[in-house]
Amino acid sequence: MAIRKKEILTHPWGCVHDEHSRILILGSFPSPKSRQNGFYYGHTQNLFWRMLALVLNKPEPSADRVSKTAFLLQNQIALWDVLYSCEISGADDNTITNPIANDFSTLFKKATIKAVFTTGKKATALFKKLCSEIYGFEPFYLPSTSPANRAMQKSEEFLTQWRKINEFLA
Repeated sequence: MAIRKKEILTHPWGCVHDEHSRILILGSFPSPKSRQNGFYYGHTQNLFWRMLALVLNKPEPSADRVSKTAFLLQNQIALWDVLYSCEISGADDNTITNPIANDFSTLFKKATIKAVFTTGKKATALFKKLCSEIYGFEPFYLPSTSPANRAMQKSEEFLTQWRKINEFLA
């Protein structure tokens, strides 16, 4: 197995949100596949969009960026990542060093965010370390929808955690 070299990367997109957004879902940083495909959770084997549609009891959006953006906004969801930039090797969050958080101040001024959800342990740890005190939010952990987390995704606990989203969208 080849060892991937770490790259210093800057986040390629802004936050998806509008003034009606009520929850914010954050990953850590876009994977190489997501960056290649031009939008969040762009790896075809990532279950993010399927899981979100399931817990909202809505049809899954089409694969294109426009459909996914509309899906988020229609459901009062803001989507972004914790990090603006970092050093990372491939898609392995465990290799992240030199993290710099996104500036969430404009988002929190524009939208009435009731809760912040973080997908995966690394996103949760990064938000707690870099953002919680500044913005006054303790994140709700959501298990990762990455293909690397398949064992957890088959458990009832996985779905239970993701269903917490609905408590803040009522």
